[in-house]
Amino acid sequence: MMKTSLCFLALLCSLLILDMVCLPGCANIVPPSGGPKDTIPPRLVSALPADSVRHFAEKKIVLNFDEYIDGKDLRTELLVNPVPKVDPIVEAKLRVVTIRIKDTLQPNTTYSLNFGKGIKDVNEDNVLKNFMYVFTTGDALDKGEMTGYVYVANTGKPDSTIIAMLHVTDSDSAVIKDRPRYIARTDTTGRFHFQFVKPGKYWLYALKDEGGSHKYLSKAQLFAFADSPVVIGAGSPTPTLYAYSESAETKSSSGSGNISAKKPRGKQDTRLQVSNNAQNGVFDVLDTFRLTFSSGLKVFDSTQLRFTDENFKDLPLNQYRYVRDTTNKVFALLYNWPTDTKYHLILPRTFGQDSLGRKLIKDDTMNIHTKKDIDYGEVLIRVMNVDLSRHPVLLFVQSDKIKYAIPFHNRRVVRRILFPPGEYELRILFDTNENGVWDPGKFFGTPKKQPERVITIRKKMNVKANWDNDWDTNL
Repeated sequence: MMKTSLCFLALLCSLLILDMVCLPGCANIVPPSGGPKDTIPPRLVSALPADSVRHFAEKKIVLNFDEYIDGKDLRTELLVNPVPKVDPIVEAKLRVVTIRIKDTLQPNTTYSLNFGKGIKDVNEDNVLKNFMYVFTTGDALDKGEMTGYVYVANTGKPDSTIIAMLHVTDSDSAVIKDRPRYIARTDTTGRFHFQFVKPGKYWLYALKDEGGSHKYLSKAQLFAFADSPVVIGAGSPTPTLYAYSESAETKSSSGSGNISAKKPRGKQDTRLQVSNNAQNGVFDVLDTFRLTFSSGLKVFDSTQLRFTDENFKDLPLNQYRYVRDTTNKVFALLYNWPTDTKYHLILPRTFGQDSLGRKLIKDDTMNIHTKKDIDYGEVLIRVMNVDLSRHPVLLFVQSDKIKYAIPFHNRRVVRRILFPPGEYELRILFDTNENGVWDPGKFFGTPKKQPERVITIRKKMNVKANWDNDWDTNL
């Protein structure tokens, strides 16, 4: 009995010791990580017919890749050159991409199929960028190519949604009626690259391709044109185009436009309401003081208004004036405002009325206090090598909207003692006609005119209040 007990104890101790030895090792056991993340795009394994084949006469192209293909973007990404009348049908299934040609192929012509970002794997979306398949119906591939750039004229920035186009005729109406002979995408730098083009003379355009028609359909479209034809062959040029929108069909976002709206049913408001653009009575002296009425005024008797200093002493009439907008809703008070000064604007209820005879419900007094010097920063910007003969204007931009435009005049320096603090993008407008604003181009009619150019010279400049904000640069 004693011997049996001793054996049991020995066995139990052995199991405990074995368990203690195993525990540390068991705690470190983890499932396999699966290896590093796949970052390699699909690779072409075979093509039928082979890439760059001569005397092509097939109706179907089969491309085999080494992994499964996500084909959801194939149709939108595929560019075929020369541009066909009928687009091919393209689809992906497992590792195979199939292109079925529906257009009649032209003799002795080189065709290129650029898949853009359309070839990507299923699991990690790794893109085989700008994969191309090329064939010719003739004896040899056309090797003509040309690289160029497109920038948006009024910002100086690229737009990767723009396409470049080559037409074979100089007719202005071709950009409206005809599909181009060749097209090429622009990338994030504005660069486009035509490849496998038949050497010869072409007319170069670019546009924001809305709807995939490759046509200039709206004055609100971004559009660009070269001044002269380009010759593609040995020593092809590297043109730069500047795209513009005439904006004739865009709707104004300004609240001062004519807007028709149905009047709400029920009791109509019999009061004329007025507001101003001083924030809680504090006014920015660099702005224009504006009175905004709830409806257009039929009567505005400025002689009844009193514009006074802080002691209610009337200011001389020759120091200020009122200017109305086309809606008769907004009236600007033009005055050379000093800083840190108090004023009153007194509006008698009888000074104005709208077409329905509505007036202010009672006399109104607006108290105005202009901002102090310390609320502004001083700005001094030197552009050492700007060409003054091109009439440069320095633009201060926020959220792609021009806040301030200051001409350089006869110096390469722009200085403002009072300038609103904030973060600005700095651009230079080359104001050809010296009207102080950017002007779009003109393509149709004679003479044609390129848009005025704008370049960005600094993406961020933080103007601090009560601070000397100096900056020097070269273009």
